[in-house]
Amino acid sequence: MAESDLETFRAETRAWLEANYPPSLHAPMEEDEAPWGGRKFNPTNTDAKVWLDRMAAKGWTAPTWPTQYGGGGLKPAEARVLQQEMNRLKLRPPLMSFGIWMLGPVLLEYATEEQKQMFIPPIVRGEIRWCQGYSEPGAGSDLASLATKCEDRGDHWLINGQKVWTSYADQADWIFCLVRTDTTKKHEGISFVLFDMTTPGVEARPIKLISGSSPFCETFFDNVKVPKEQMVGKLNGGWEIAKRLLQYERQNISAGGFGGGGGLDLVDVAKTHVGLDATGRLEDGDLRGRITHHRMEQHAFMLTVRRAEAESKTGSGPSAATSIIKYAAAHNNQERFELMVEAMGLQALGWEGDGFAHDELAVTRGWLRSKGNSIEGGTSEVNLNVVSKRVLGLLDHQ
Repeated sequence: MAESDLETFRAETRAWLEANYPPSLHAPMEEDEAPWGGRKFNPTNTDAKVWLDRMAAKGWTAPTWPTQYGGGGLKPAEARVLQQEMNRLKLRPPLMSFGIWMLGPVLLEYATEEQKQMFIPPIVRGEIRWCQGYSEPGAGSDLASLATKCEDRGDHWLINGQKVWTSYADQADWIFCLVRTDTTKKHEGISFVLFDMTTPGVEARPIKLISGSSPFCETFFDNVKVPKEQMVGKLNGGWEIAKRLLQYERQNISAGGFGGGGGLDLVDVAKTHVGLDATGRLEDGDLRGRITHHRMEQHAFMLTVRRAEAESKTGSGPSAATSIIKYAAAHNNQERFELMVEAMGLQALGWEGDGFAHDELAVTRGWLRSKGNSIEGGTSEVNLNVVSKRVLGLLDHQ
């Protein structure tokens, strides 16, 4: 794309964003305003829904997806410009969605045309909130050992079993789920199905975390009937889709960051709580050096993520190298919180009460939540194994 055309697109995009972003959204985001979409999305500030609808109408919730499914149809360079302009204007994301980050890309790759037309446009519009039915009590790191049974009952599938660590299952509208359709094989006996969480027999129970929140759930399936046409890909061909989706998940976790801490900047936190010396530098020289090193590492990491994203769009999608990026993202985010908590000192030890600001309490909870970064999206140990086998080409030796 010619540079002049790209600059024209940038100017037009900037003007549209400035004209259409609701001014009220420049205020700090309240918890119920997080733009997950779905049937239950009813934010106190209704402008959050206005912003989602305006961006979805242009397809800019999924800017590079094909226009025939509601996407923006943008070239990768245009999508980067859109994100750059949103960052420059400090705009909220219009939609946070497992459908955008994980399910949609594999539907574009594996689904039938009828399935694409049925599921992708509602994902783009934020009408359906999805959750991921992968891990089970006996199948976490060894996901292919999953036991949730899916039986062919002629005109429908019948599902029985249990999932665990199902993120936001109690808030989700639909689930993309791995099930066992052949008990005589391991990897080759798994299928990939989609179904409504309001289907009779589905129950989600939140699990309370050390951070005080309950984003994860136990999810139970008791004689759940699923229409035949809601299986994606081939019967017993779900493991290939499962691996592909995990690559997209790890890529998007890495690109988007794990967040938390109220979106506070590490340097600002340190300046506020540690103070500056006579030269305007952070007063604690040792902490200043470690924060600087972390910032350098994070900048290099984000450049690597952008390069990996660009390479994946010119090839056949994300590769096993996403495991490297996910491992590094978890480490970087945990280090960020450790540094923030150290900088805050005693103010990082609060749980509630008048002696602590809202932002300080958010950092404390974010620090506790960050402990899960090296587990979710594949444990750090599993990701290192993927790197050793599929990136470095190393073999197991007895």
